[in-house]
Amino acid sequence: MASMRDIKRRKGSIQSTQQITKAMKLVSTVKLQRARANAERSQTYFNCMYNTVNSILSRVGHMEHRYLMSGKSPKKAVIVITSNRGLAGGYNSNVVKLVTRNENWNKEELLIYAIGNKGRELLQRGGYEIKEVLPEIIEEPAYADAMHLAQRLLKAFEEEEIGEIYLAYTSFKNTVSHVPTLLKLLPVEMEGEQPSDSASQDAIMNFEPEDIEALDMIVPKYMASLIYGAMVEAVASENGARMQAMDNATSNAEEMISDLALKYNRARQGSITQELTEIIAGAEALG
Repeated sequence: MASMRDIKRRKGSIQSTQQITKAMKLVSTVKLQRARANAERSQTYFNCMYNTVNSILSRVGHMEHRYLMSGKSPKKAVIVITSNRGLAGGYNSNVVKLVTRNENWNKEELLIYAIGNKGRELLQRGGYEIKEVLPEIIEEPAYADAMHLAQRLLKAFEEEEIGEIYLAYTSFKNTVSHVPTLLKLLPVEMEGEQPSDSASQDAIMNFEPEDIEALDMIVPKYMASLIYGAMVEAVASENGARMQAMDNATSNAEEMISDLALKYNRARQGSITQELTEIIAGAEALG
């Protein structure tokens, strides 16, 4: 059985850790409020852009365009959005699993564009090729950063260095619900089936300028919008996950402190009982 001194030292250590987890929870809560507001503001545009492109493709039918056809290269670019810091539960590992556990992918075909250091560390350890590391842009997501990344990826796609582009991030639903999501960016694919309503199917869509030129202008903005929206949602999800993790850690520390307090009291009671027994035995010996 541990001595009273050991129990007291252990209890003090856990109390210090609990103070840290409480502080981290408060910080994450404040950051979550701001990140959630940003995510909610951008979500409407994010969804509207995604639905608009799908609506266009559902009406134009088959169109030969470089953004709608897989490139000749077998390489796949995967944008992996994680955090630069840990202590967020399974937030980072769940995103990485989208890449490492995809049965349709070969490790040798993937080029990782890591937004956030934790994803880069986990994937690099697993032997994946890290094409680019962008830890700074996840700290304060900006549309300009998303646009620059989209332009580099589009250039690589057009030069047939890569044949497909994917986005792995954590979608923010609410404070306690964060869903790891894998989204295909290029070639653009229509989601689901075409509308069954005959009016929707027969609707004529006219382009000004022509349809190919329209897609040339829309797709880069579409990609940049999805990347930016994913970064904003990822930041909100990260802070929500860290807040939950620190709350759980604080609760666990409280339970451990209570358990150690009980053990300390038992050890103290045992020590007092032993001292009393020795005094009584000594008194009886003298008598």
